[in-house]
Amino acid sequence: MGKKKLHIALFFGGNSSEHDVSKRSAHNVYDGLDKNKYDVSVFMFAKNGYLLGNQDSMRIFNGEPEDQVLAEIMPKIDFSNPLANIQNISEVKDIDVFLPVIHGNMGEDGTVQGLFRLLNKPWVGSGITSSGVSFDKDLTKQLLTLHGIRNTKYVVATPETKSEFTYQSCSEKLGKILFIKPARQGSSVGIHKVANQLDFDQALADAFQYDYKVMIEEAIDHPREIECSVLGNRVAKASKLGGIEVPAGDKFYDYNNKFVDASGVVFDLPVDLPDKLATEITQMSLDAFRVLDNRGLARMDFLVDQNDVPYFGEVNTLPGFTNISLYPQLWKVSGIGYSELLDKLIKLAIEEFNDNAKLHYDFVELGQEKLPNSIKKVND
Repeated sequence: MGKKKLHIALFFGGNSSEHDVSKRSAHNVYDGLDKNKYDVSVFMFAKNGYLLGNQDSMRIFNGEPEDQVLAEIMPKIDFSNPLANIQNISEVKDIDVFLPVIHGNMGEDGTVQGLFRLLNKPWVGSGITSSGVSFDKDLTKQLLTLHGIRNTKYVVATPETKSEFTYQSCSEKLGKILFIKPARQGSSVGIHKVANQLDFDQALADAFQYDYKVMIEEAIDHPREIECSVLGNRVAKASKLGGIEVPAGDKFYDYNNKFVDASGVVFDLPVDLPDKLATEITQMSLDAFRVLDNRGLARMDFLVDQNDVPYFGEVNTLPGFTNISLYPQLWKVSGIGYSELLDKLIKLAIEEFNDNAKLHYDFVELGQEKLPNSIKKVND
């Protein structure tokens, strides 16, 4: 009798700006999972946050228009049930591992990880706290700075403090060219490169559509973009490094470059760097993975200035798995193919779950506790 297949629940979609990117990633992951080892059920979070069941998710997976499927099923939902949004998980039985490929908020910010924790099942990727901190660029940079991992200077504006920030005041601290970006958003959505007051004001207004915390950050002059994929749990390893060259007329590696039209983008895999620089970036990647308490996988993004000084950019705890995504491509040139990479990620998820199951919690039953004999009152 053959070994029992693992049942994988593949989650995708979400109510973020990266909804369609997630759908592409999910198709690649589904095709890459060895069906001799795994039974795979798919579940899609709609843009309104509702989780479709496996059958309806497969309809969309196989090409039916998403809006049409939702228009058919949403009127039938009893939202007086507090679990209505997630009740469809019970459509399939005996799930062994959850595999989320939900990019952006709800997928990378700890939300869906909290659901998996409540369901007491293994999941691929970082834990609740690690996901939430890593998704917040401000909190990430604070932790990196505390641990001596070089990153760019910045300030944070909120709706309450934005009037304090002008292009002039920020450029005096951070340089003439500034990046404005939502602190908790992905795939370059809401990010602007500015060099005057008008563009500054417009960029700030746009960024506040996506988050209530907006970063105003220094720009590195004509940087090279370098990426590193990390794989592991408490002990992790780094891939070979990759470089990204965007078309000369583009300001930076934006959403269009990443997902819509990558024809003008050059991926240098693996990239040829001086040994000292490559070693430093690799070590910074592993250090950041440890400091942020990441698990399973992460892609680390860097900017390298003209003096070969690397600056940590950001971490992606659920990086893209589309056909042009760098995380799996970097492992491919490092000797790990797509299907083998998925096998390793599932194995790491189970190992992390089993490790956490060994932790002890002390429960003290109350009712026999001794109370204070008296409470001293202090006059104001």
